[in-house]
Amino acid sequence: MTLTTAPPTSTQSPSSVALVYDPRRWKALPVVLSATFMSLFDVFVVNVAAPSIQHDLHASSSILEMVVAGYSFSYAAGLVTGARLGDLVGRRRMFTIGLGIFVVASFFAGISPDSAILVASRLAQGFGAAAMIPQVLALLTANFSPEERPRVFSLFGVAVGLGTVAGQILGGVLLHLNILGWGWRPIFLVNVPIGLTAIILARRLLPESRPDKADRLDPLGMVLLTAGVGAITAPLVLGQSEGWPIWNWISFGAGSALIASFLWWERRLGARGGHPLLPLSLFEHRAFNSGLLVNLGFFSFFGSVLLTLTLFLQEGLHYSPMRAGLTFAPLGVAFALSSLKGRSLHARYGRDIISFGAAAALIGVIGLAVVVAVSGLSADSLELSPVLAMIGIGNGLVIPLIVQGVLLSVPAHRTGAASGMLATTQQFSMVLGIAAVGTLFFAREASAGIVSALQFGLYADIALVAFAFVMTRLLPRSATTRSVAAPAAAVVPADELAMFEGAL
Repeated sequence: MTLTTAPPTSTQSPSSVALVYDPRRWKALPVVLSATFMSLFDVFVVNVAAPSIQHDLHASSSILEMVVAGYSFSYAAGLVTGARLGDLVGRRRMFTIGLGIFVVASFFAGISPDSAILVASRLAQGFGAAAMIPQVLALLTANFSPEERPRVFSLFGVAVGLGTVAGQILGGVLLHLNILGWGWRPIFLVNVPIGLTAIILARRLLPESRPDKADRLDPLGMVLLTAGVGAITAPLVLGQSEGWPIWNWISFGAGSALIASFLWWERRLGARGGHPLLPLSLFEHRAFNSGLLVNLGFFSFFGSVLLTLTLFLQEGLHYSPMRAGLTFAPLGVAFALSSLKGRSLHARYGRDIISFGAAAALIGVIGLAVVVAVSGLSADSLELSPVLAMIGIGNGLVIPLIVQGVLLSVPAHRTGAASGMLATTQQFSMVLGIAAVGTLFFAREASAGIVSALQFGLYADIALVAFAFVMTRLLPRSATTRSVAAPAAAVVPADELAMFEGAL
């Protein structure tokens, strides 16, 4: 437990005992936030480095998609299980274990001699992040008083924004500096000294905490869901380069069967009084269903547009990695600033602010498609900056708020499961977007050139964002229907991830 109680004085009744928070909590805060920063940095930095990695390792387009999407895939696969493990064995322990896995995986990613080891390292990075990141907000909630939490979560939002911006900009700078002639490798190796320092400080400064009662694991559910989504995603990633062989269609069928088995198992486990990964009663709530669909459309767009636009900037416009990274700066800065204001705006305007964000992103993507159509290979950063800033504003108003918007109409005892599944859907949607739109992009590039390929990808992204906008109109109208803020108690189950959604 994180909290202790001060003994009652002679004028104080036992029921008015004060809660005493660990005095090292402010020193421990940068340690926890550094993990948040690194987890986001590694989502975005690979997009800027993708062309360099592809050239250096002679990787095919499908391998490149796996390098970019592998992290999000394993992150999504382990997210809810990582949260439950933190509840069971201790949040500090799981935080340091996950951080250790992340550091080791980052080291092997940085020294990868070929694409196979790099893909495996990216998958391991994702599993490390899935173990450490769910503990972050649980630790922040447990270690700080209700009065301190608004300031703490504002700093958490700053770490989120900095990780988003730095992934694009600092990644480009690291590639430009070409430290020791290592090219793209320092984008992974930089995690090693930061992570090792964080592990040492976490063991010294972070108190251990766990809830009095924790849900048990659902390992079979996790395996069925991960295998099912993997079996559906793999043909999308590899099919185009492999010529769509028969195994692709077999894999699609097997994936569908695994997803059906997952749903059957979750229903059976819930009926037996167990702790399913996905309580199927959630599907009785329209807001949860629409939230899943918003995530599907919006995060599929977000993952794919970063990859395809980066390839266009570096391969089509021949930008250096640093210039490409700086081109994304308006998106990152607008994302960070709008996300900091989003929560107060949502409290005032409810779902309308989420719809406004989706509309802003839609206008931005349409504007990007117009710039590419008009200017083609003559496009420059000044033309791209306004539309990228518009996309950033939209992302900042949708991504941190979508889970909060859904939880307003989900029963209080289901908020942990709902937020965890929504977070998982977000990451899987990024994988599917990269795989599906990336396949369209590479197929079109081979036949019609990179300008046409980006246009083709952007048309798909426009459809995805438009779909997400329509689905936002099905979210609860008011932001004051029910409070979904973390309770004042020191112990909160780690899979109550509603605040965590600002992290991507």
